[in-house]
Amino acid sequence: MESKRQERIQKLLQRDIGEIFQREMGHVTQHAMVTVTKIYVTPDLSLARVYLSLFAVDDKAVLMKKIAKHTKEIRGKLGARIRHQLRVVPDLQFFEDDSLDYIDRIDDLLKDDQ
Repeated sequence: MESKRQERIQKLLQRDIGEIFQREMGHVTQHAMVTVTKIYVTPDLSLARVYLSLFAVDDKAVLMKKIAKHTKEIRGKLGARIRHQLRVVPDLQFFEDDSLDYIDRIDDLLKDDQ
């Protein structure tokens, strides 16, 4: 069960990390559309698991590796944005959100049955 504080911080991080990817990380994403779909923050607020949905990209694994390589840069930009809301900027872990691919696969299976 997540506390209200965790939920507020998750929303704050989701908005700010999304803006960072849209406006400041073009050199990493290279015209790919990166969307922050969900963030889970640990109860002690030390770690944030960030789930990303990737569109218009040929190799998602390569892009995820590039993003992971620039984690410190993203965390630094995030710290500059949230320095007045949080004392400590949580460590970031990035994961690919494949729920849309899963939904597409289910749709394809249902269409084949008809």
